[in-house]
Amino acid sequence: MKFRNFKMVDYVVYGSGCFDQLGEILAPRRKGDAPMIFFVDEYFQDKQAFLSRIPLQGKDKVVVIDVTYEPKTVTVDKIRDELKAEFGEVSGIIGIGGGSVMDMAKAVALMMTNPGSSADYQGWDLVKNPAVYKVGIPTISGTGAEVSRTCVLTGPTRKLGMNSDYTPFDQIVLDPALTKTVEVNQRFYTAMDCFIHCVESLTGTYLNAFSKSYGEKAQELCEEIFLQKDIWDDDSDEKLMMASYAGGMSIAYSQVGVAHAVSYGLAYLLGTKHGIGNCIVFDKLEEFYPDGVKKFKEMVKKHNIDIPQGITKGLTDEQFDTMINVSLGMAPLWENALGKDWKEIMTRERLRKLYERL
Repeated sequence: MKFRNFKMVDYVVYGSGCFDQLGEILAPRRKGDAPMIFFVDEYFQDKQAFLSRIPLQGKDKVVVIDVTYEPKTVTVDKIRDELKAEFGEVSGIIGIGGGSVMDMAKAVALMMTNPGSSADYQGWDLVKNPAVYKVGIPTISGTGAEVSRTCVLTGPTRKLGMNSDYTPFDQIVLDPALTKTVEVNQRFYTAMDCFIHCVESLTGTYLNAFSKSYGEKAQELCEEIFLQKDIWDDDSDEKLMMASYAGGMSIAYSQVGVAHAVSYGLAYLLGTKHGIGNCIVFDKLEEFYPDGVKKFKEMVKKHNIDIPQGITKGLTDEQFDTMINVSLGMAPLWENALGKDWKEIMTRERLRKLYERL
C-alpha cells in the first residue's frame, strides 16, 4: 500500500487579535521593493477601521475581490496579468476574506510563477512550479480553505480545483475576532460546509485514523455550537474557527462525498455559492447520510435558517446534462462516498432524479 505524503500549511498563528501581528509576520518575507498584495473581500472595502489595520508598506497594494460569484479562471488570469504588468514580481499574496478570497489568493499566487491559464491546472498535481509566498486569513469560518491543498475555480468547461502540493498557504492567521460581523444565515451556510465535510469524511471509504481524529473533533464542535448552545458569543466564534481548521484537516487525508460532488454541478450551471449549495443538496441526502442529515435538519430548525427549494425546477435536459457531467467528473469524491464501484451505483439516471429533487 502506498501512503499519501501530503503538504500542510507551514505556519499557523491563532488567537483573538493576532491579525495585528501580520506586519511582523510578513517582514522577513519581503523581497526588496517587491510589494505584498492584499486581496480583501469586498465586504471590507468601505470599512476604514479594518483597512487601516492592514500593514501596508512601499508599493503594497490592496485589491478588492468581488465575491458575487465564486472564483473563475478568467478572473485569476486577469488579476495575474495586471499584477505582472504593474509590478513585474511581488513578494507575496495575502488573502483576507471567505473561502472565495482565499482560493483566489492561492490561485493567483500559483499563476505568478506558472505559465498559461489557470484553467490548464484544474485537476490533480498539474502545477509544476512553487507559488509566490501566500497567506490565508479567514474572516468567516467553515470552508477549510485555509488548510486545503486546493483552490476551487470555475473554468470554461468545469468547476474543479488546482489540487497540488504547491497550493497550501505558507502561513495562516486565525483570528476569531475577524468573524464577529458575519451575517447569521451566511455564517450558518458556511459552517455547514464544515459539518458536511466531516459527515462525508467520517462515513467515506477513504477514512483512516488521521482523518477520523480531526473529523470527529470538528463535528463535535459544530454540534456543540449549533445544537447545544442557545446564544452566539465569543466562545462560539473561537470554536467554529477551530472546527473549520479541523474539518479542513479531516479531508486532507480523506475526501468529501456526495453533497460536494452534486453541489459542484449547481455552482457551475447556476452560480450557486458553495456553502448554501452544499446545504441545498445535503438537505435531500437522507439515503446516503441519514444521521448527518437528521442533525442538519435539527440545526436548520433550531436556528430558523432558510434552505432554498426548487432551484432546478424548469431546467432543460441540456442543463441537467451539464450539471451531471460536472458532478460525475469528481471521481475521487464519488469513490470516497460509494466505493470503487461508484459508477454502477450513481448512474446518470439516478443523479438526474437527485438534481430534480433540489
